[in-house]
Amino acid sequence: MNTLLPTVIFFVLVALVLGLGFAAARFGGEKANHIEEWGLGGRRFGTLLSWFLIGGDAYTAYTFIAIPALMFGAGAIGFFAMPYTIVIYPILYMVFPRLWRVAKAHGYITGPEFVRGRYGNKWLALAVGVTGIVATMPYIALQLVGMQTVIGALGIPGHLPLVLAFLVLGGFTYTAGLKAPAVISVVKDLLIYLTVLVAIIAIPAELGGFGAIFAKVPAKMVLLAQPPAGSTGGFSAYGSLALGSALALFLYPHTMTGVLSSAGPKVIKRNAVLLPAYSLMLGFLALLGFMAIAMGVKTMPQFAAGFAHYGTSFAVPALLMATLPSWFVGVAFAAIAIGALVPASIMAIAAANIFARDIWGQFTQHGPDGGAKVAKLFSILVILGALAFVLALPLTFAVQLQLLGGMWLIQTVPAIMISVFTRRLNGWAVLVGWAAGIGAATWLAALNHFAAAIWPFHVFGYTVPCYIALATLLLNLLVAWVLTPLFNALAPGAEGDETCAADYV
Repeated sequence: MNTLLPTVIFFVLVALVLGLGFAAARFGGEKANHIEEWGLGGRRFGTLLSWFLIGGDAYTAYTFIAIPALMFGAGAIGFFAMPYTIVIYPILYMVFPRLWRVAKAHGYITGPEFVRGRYGNKWLALAVGVTGIVATMPYIALQLVGMQTVIGALGIPGHLPLVLAFLVLGGFTYTAGLKAPAVISVVKDLLIYLTVLVAIIAIPAELGGFGAIFAKVPAKMVLLAQPPAGSTGGFSAYGSLALGSALALFLYPHTMTGVLSSAGPKVIKRNAVLLPAYSLMLGFLALLGFMAIAMGVKTMPQFAAGFAHYGTSFAVPALLMATLPSWFVGVAFAAIAIGALVPASIMAIAAANIFARDIWGQFTQHGPDGGAKVAKLFSILVILGALAFVLALPLTFAVQLQLLGGMWLIQTVPAIMISVFTRRLNGWAVLVGWAAGIGAATWLAALNHFAAAIWPFHVFGYTVPCYIALATLLLNLLVAWVLTPLFNALAPGAEGDETCAADYV
């Protein structure tokens, strides 16, 4: 395929969207130097804009590339993303309206701020904040990987386009704050919906229908293997991976930032009902992996170099280039690239909010407010750091760290999710539980050579493969529960809770 036309369309669309990001600075610009305005958009995004924003930062460019790639390489296990992205919405509905209310009442803009207010423990808040920042950094790097994949598919040599795109990203993030990705997310999501709808109609039509597609997929990739005797096999691995991923998703700083930027609890509840539309899209998107198998893209000589360099991540670009008109390939690749810019911007803002309010503001002499200027500068450092990460280190490092990031982030469930409903746990016990969970997750991941997230646990004579994050969260909760009476006895009344029951309802 001649790549000139799709390349021109790609750069025109990306340039227009980047320009839109700078234009977003005009909205509410009179308060742009206040961190609540810059970092949360003034908490005034309505139902529709929140739907695009939350969907835009939860369904990223890496999702667009990685889920079909997992289906392409491993088969049915990749469908864990479907129940995972269905389970998250009841969690969103139950937990986050309460968190929004208390955050609004006390001016919290980050999860760690809520933790510090709830427990009166800045060290627990620091642990939660650092966990969020560390988990976010490789996630940003993987957005760059998604963008780099489509740039490479267009045959553009070198890293210059990627560097320029993310330098401009840093510019409008600094200038406009959360308003920029909020506005861009509308364009991004419309382009992705268009791409997916065209792909699931046009590609099966070319391949003879979905029946013909599934007939060409090896049987072992269509269903999970039957567990052997004495083991729950892939069934428990699949279920625990879906549940653990669901528990962690809205604890990521960028997704929590998207939720807290909403105009109110009713907006969050409406979105918990409306956002499953993205799960439907994700199911169609996952099927692109099977379509790539049926198309035989890995055996096509023109894509050999792409698969050699990017592995199974090249499956979606190769499929689109092999089946769709060249001009639409430019539109589809632009959708993926813009799908990297939106979440990367929100991730940088969320990490910057945490640094300004929960690290700089708490552990320096500049006071607890942590100004917007500090947050803006840190957002640039985060973006540059992620860019350097991708350009200087092997891709496997980013994948491994992102794998660890999810295992670490789920350890903040007791400090945030459970604490929204109850204050019965002691803050120091929660901190020790967090450390136990982090340590155990890291140790088990290391035993897996940081290559897999499932560990075969042996329970009462049965082998139960389970997502490491979920198993270590249970350890975390057990430690916090056992130690709470001890810490309460050692220092009764030592912790303070600045929130009250009325803040949550």
